[in-house]
Amino acid sequence: MEKGFRCNKNEPVVKTEKGWLRGLYFDGVYQFRGIRYAKAKRFQMPEEVERWDGVADATSYGYNCPAHVFPKQIPQDEAILPHRFWVESEHCQYLNVWTNTLDSGAKKAVMVWLHGGGYSDGSAVDLCCYDGANLAKFDDVVLVSLNHRLNVFGHLDMSDFGPEYKNSVNAGMADIVAALRWVRDNIAAFGGDPDNVTVFGQSGGGGKVAALGQIPEADGLYHKAIIMSGVIPDDNMLVHTTVPAKQIVLEILHELGLEEGELEAFLAVPEVILVRAVERACINLTNAGYEIGWGPKKNDWYLGCMQDYGTTPYFGRVPVMVGTTLTEFGRPDGIEEKKRLSVAERENAIRSRFGEEAGEKLLRLFRSAYPKVNEAYAGSVDTFFRMDTLRYVRKKAAQSAAPVYLYLMAAEFDYQGGTAAWHSADIPFVFHNADITPVCHASDAVRELETAFSEAFTSFAKHGVPDSRLLPLWEPCTAEHLKTMVFDRTYELYTDHEEELLTCLQELLPDMKIAFYGKKEEGKAYIY
Repeated sequence: MEKGFRCNKNEPVVKTEKGWLRGLYFDGVYQFRGIRYAKAKRFQMPEEVERWDGVADATSYGYNCPAHVFPKQIPQDEAILPHRFWVESEHCQYLNVWTNTLDSGAKKAVMVWLHGGGYSDGSAVDLCCYDGANLAKFDDVVLVSLNHRLNVFGHLDMSDFGPEYKNSVNAGMADIVAALRWVRDNIAAFGGDPDNVTVFGQSGGGGKVAALGQIPEADGLYHKAIIMSGVIPDDNMLVHTTVPAKQIVLEILHELGLEEGELEAFLAVPEVILVRAVERACINLTNAGYEIGWGPKKNDWYLGCMQDYGTTPYFGRVPVMVGTTLTEFGRPDGIEEKKRLSVAERENAIRSRFGEEAGEKLLRLFRSAYPKVNEAYAGSVDTFFRMDTLRYVRKKAAQSAAPVYLYLMAAEFDYQGGTAAWHSADIPFVFHNADITPVCHASDAVRELETAFSEAFTSFAKHGVPDSRLLPLWEPCTAEHLKTMVFDRTYELYTDHEEELLTCLQELLPDMKIAFYGKKEEGKAYIY
C-alpha cells in the first residue's frame, strides 16, 4: 500500500450531492474531515445544507458541541485514553470519513461511529483512539464519525413554545438520522456501500445506537448495529427527568434574567452564557428534589426504549452485537496491586471486604463465571450496565428474526498495579489503535487481542457475523440462553455463566447512580 502524503488542488477530491470536497491522503488512507452534513436553527430539526460552488476544504475537523457543564477537575486519564480538545459551537453537524479507496464501485462495508459522553458531552474527535485511519487501512472498511447536538442544544423540550420545537427534545438524535441520510446519498463516492452500513457506538454512543432502533425515520439507513456499554433504559438517570419540560425552560430563563415571553432573546443568548445558565438551573432543580437527564424522550418520532416498548419491525430484522467491559465504572474496593497478589491474598482481600460467608460465596460464583480472571476483581464486576445489557439481549433475541451476539471485555492491564477492563477500555481495540494508547503498551498479547477484537467487529460489519481467525465459533444468543464471547488473553464462549454472580453483587453493593448536578444521596455510589 502506498505511503506518503498528498493534498493538492486536484487531489484528493470527491464529488458529493452538494458539491466537491478536497481532503487529504496520508499513509494509505484518504481522510475527509469536517464535512457539513446538515444545519439547524437553535432547538429546531436539522435541515439540508445548500449546494456550493468550487471545491470545499475537508482537511480540518468541524466544531464540537459545547459541553453541558464547565470542567471542575484537573485534566486526567491521558495514560489510558489520550484526549483531543477542539473548537466548540452548537452548529456542530459535521462528519469525517476515512477510506482506502475512492472507487465508487468498491462497495466496502461502512461503519458509522457514534461517540460516547452520554447525551451531554463528547465528540467524534475528543479521544485520540477514535481516529479511523487504521480501520480503513488494516480492516478494509469505510469509517465515518460525526458530531451532533448534545445536552441543552440537542435535548431541551421546547414543545410548549411553538410547533417548530415539537421534537426539540430529540433534535440531537435527529442530527444523527440526518448524518445517516448523508451516508446513504454520498458514501459510494468514498468507496462505501450504502446498502451495508453498521452503526456502532460506546456508552452514550451505544445508547444512541439503541435509540436509532426505535426511530422509524432511521429505518433503512443502517443495516447492522453494535452497542458497546450503551444499553441505557429511558428510566436510567442518564436520561430520566422528573421535572416538567416547561419548568426546566422557565428556570433557565430565570437564570438568564428573561421572562417567558422573551423567546427571541433566549434564542440569541451566546452559547457560553446559555450553558452556564443551564448548569445553574439544573443545580437548582436537582437540589429541589427533581431528577434531570439529557437524552431522547418518547413521542411519535422516538418510540421509547426497546426494553419498555418492544422491538420495532425494522430493528427486529437488524443483526445486533452487544457487550460491556468487566468493571465498567468500577467501585473503590481498597485492594491495591491486584495483578501482583497471590491467590491466597486475593481471597483474603475479598473475605475481608464482604465478610467470611458472603466473601466465600462471591468467590465461588466469580470463579464459576470467570474461571480465568483474577479473583481480586470479584467485588468490582460491573452490574450497572451488565444487567440491563443481558435483559436487552434476551428481549431482542425473543422478538427478533436477526441474530444477537454478546461479548465481554475482561482483559487486565498493567496500570496502577493491575486494572481490569474499565468503561471505554475496549475502544482502542475496536479502532485498531492500541499503539497510540499508552496503557495498552502494544505487547504481542495486546496486539493479538486488538486483532481479535477489531476483526470480530469488522467481520460483523461486513457479513453480519462476528468472526476472527483467533476466535472460537461465536454463536448468537437466544431468549433462553445467553452466549458470551469473553475477550481476555484467551477467547472463550460461555453460556449462561454470570447472572447468579451479578445478582449476588447487586445484593452486596450499593446502587450506582449517575449525577451531573446537585446533592448526593447517602448509601449510593456515584458516577460523575
